Amino acid sequence: MPAHVLVTGAAGLIGTAVLDLLSSDGVTTSALVLDPTSTRADRTLVGDARDVALVDDALDGAEAVIHLAAIPHPGSDPDEEVFGRNTQATFTVLDRAARRGVRNAVIASSYAIGGLPFARRPLRLPYLPIDTAQPLQITDPYALSKRTDEATADMIHRQYGMTVVALRLPFVGAADDRLAPMAELFARDPGRGAADVWSYLDVRDAARALVASLQPALPGNHVLYVAAPETLAPQSTEWLLDEFHPGVPRPGFPGRTVPIDLRPARELLGFTARYEFPAG
Repeated sequence: MPAHVLVTGAAGLIGTAVLDLLSSDGVTTSALVLDPTSTRADRTLVGDARDVALVDDALDGAEAVIHLAAIPHPGSDPDEEVFGRNTQATFTVLDRAARRGVRNAVIASSYAIGGLPFARRPLRLPYLPIDTAQPLQITDPYALSKRTDEATADMIHRQYGMTVVALRLPFVGAADDRLAPMAELFARDPGRGAADVWSYLDVRDAARALVASLQPALPGNHVLYVAAPETLAPQSTEWLLDEFHPGVPRPGFPGRTVPIDLRPARELLGFTARYEFPAG
């Protein structure tokens, strides 16, 4: 484990959990946050992750980077801001880190990269389970920004040899805060979760996956899905798929098994979610 890690977007839900986990592991941290706020980091810098000089300052002493800073969804900001800010921040952080000799980084990609969660026209899954070989169906600027982020990570790896892991995170929340209301919604109206295939991840597991991504089993550029092994809906996965993704080619999914291929994350990171929400 690196001795000192830079965490961008460290004031958010996931960033705070990452700082807590790193601290418990005895790792010191620098936090880059957009607005003045207190963090649990050993050092906090305030400003935009697109600012080259600021990022250079934030990287002092860092042996690895966890990059979370981004506009988290389309809709509340102009499309050009969502795409432009997200992609420029990712390029700046990875490029400056690589130039300084940082050897490992992880970036927060998204399940939404597939296109369905923020689709601007009707879309259909080509097959299940969802995996990284599945064709992307992007119609929104947020998903496009994540696709560009993943391409940036690949370029950085090829140019500098940095190992970069892009984690395609699903809906993330704390049990009493975001997960409980969403589970209640899916129980009443399961169609509301169809675009996300009812997937989720407890924020503590999101932090675990991000930190584990700093030490993958193999060097390189990796794209991985992570999620809880069961859905956030109380209904069986087979019933949900019959109702809301009819005719999509698939194998059987026993019980509430999430229809996402989680095997690569288990093999490369040794990651399996620990904190499952008791839906139903």
